[in-house]
Amino acid sequence: MSGVGKTVCVTGASGYIASWIVKFLLQRGYAVKASVRDPSDPKKTEHLLSLDGAKERLHLFKANLLEEGSFDAAVDGCIGVFHTASPFYHDVKDPQVELIDPALKGTLNVLGSCAKAPSIKRVVLTSSIAAVAYNGRPRTPEVVVDESWFSDPEVCKQNQMWYVLSKTLAEDAAWKFVKEKGIDMVAINPAMVIGPLLQPTLNTSAATILNIINEDSADLLLYLGIMALFRFSLIYLKVHVADSCITVVKDQVKPGVSSKCGKVEQSQKSEVSDALFLIYVFVYYGSHGGLGSAMEKLFGSLYLGWIILCGGWWSYVLNLKSEAGSHLGSKTFINASFGWVNVKDVANAHVQAFEIPSANGRYCMVERVVHFSGLVEILHKLYPDFQLPEKCADDNPYTPTYQVSKDRAKSLGIEFIPLEESIKETVESLKEKKLFSH
Repeated sequence: MSGVGKTVCVTGASGYIASWIVKFLLQRGYAVKASVRDPSDPKKTEHLLSLDGAKERLHLFKANLLEEGSFDAAVDGCIGVFHTASPFYHDVKDPQVELIDPALKGTLNVLGSCAKAPSIKRVVLTSSIAAVAYNGRPRTPEVVVDESWFSDPEVCKQNQMWYVLSKTLAEDAAWKFVKEKGIDMVAINPAMVIGPLLQPTLNTSAATILNIINEDSADLLLYLGIMALFRFSLIYLKVHVADSCITVVKDQVKPGVSSKCGKVEQSQKSEVSDALFLIYVFVYYGSHGGLGSAMEKLFGSLYLGWIILCGGWWSYVLNLKSEAGSHLGSKTFINASFGWVNVKDVANAHVQAFEIPSANGRYCMVERVVHFSGLVEILHKLYPDFQLPEKCADDNPYTPTYQVSKDRAKSLGIEFIPLEESIKETVESLKEKKLFSH
């Protein structure tokens, strides 16, 4: 189906899965109304605005999951809505406020807006395998989980699986709402989603892979520390250079900026590189105050930078560790088994579920279920030089794997990307985004 001349809405458009949905929809010619929490935040929007077709057919809308009617403008005039917006992270302090309310109330708010828009033909809900597989039934290698399974909220509460609970309650409420209102809805239930990142920030599922590459994450911290020290030193020196009546203009250079020491003539596009600036400062003070003065300014800035950096560095490290969901430097992997699937397959399934008239109900999206030891093994084969965890975090028997039916997913035309390829794409994307270095 061609999307030319048709308008659809994607909620939470800056997210990992949603960004790929937007990309595929634009490729197919759709006009996309994309809701984000803060359209003025470049981290949330730049990667979307740079997509092919975005200039002509992507429109950003501000919307809040917890604000009733917030999505009215975004869904108005659309023939389809892809509701992806829902928080996903592990370091939860207040499950009700941080996970359950945004997922449950947010879904009902979006569907409430859809109920007001007669133009909408179908809603595609991004649910999760979390809403499928956690019901207390055994999951062993011979067991095949399929779309007839539903997670049990009581089991989720007893085991404090708050994200699982949030997705379970949200999907259940969604099915009840659309049945009452007569809305055509399809649910996509992916497992852990990995693969290339379009957004510049680290998402939770990709962070799971990054966490396994623990030594490289530690290298990232060292690299960031050195760069932070270097950047502070530049700021310090630029202040002192300005005090010494030298004006150096960077990034927002204006022609003919004057100072007591002369005139800097540069075009808007030209920049003074940081490295050249350090050399310039060193030469200037060397010629005006001798080598001692130059050394004093250069190393004085580094020393001061080091003192300030040490004061805040540890809290920064802890914050970065928390954001990545990592335990940097750990030599162990967790004793757990999860399903995995490529983000491109998940996004494609959303589009297919919207375009194929016969699509209905739920679609589990799992290429393979593997234990974390299996992920380590794949990473070792792909990247033999990586320093990977060597043993499990506990001495208990490995959490068993299980199977997930692919029959309904294949009816959407999905041919799953192999897990090995997905892992490689994830690692290479993390490198490209400079979220770790090796």
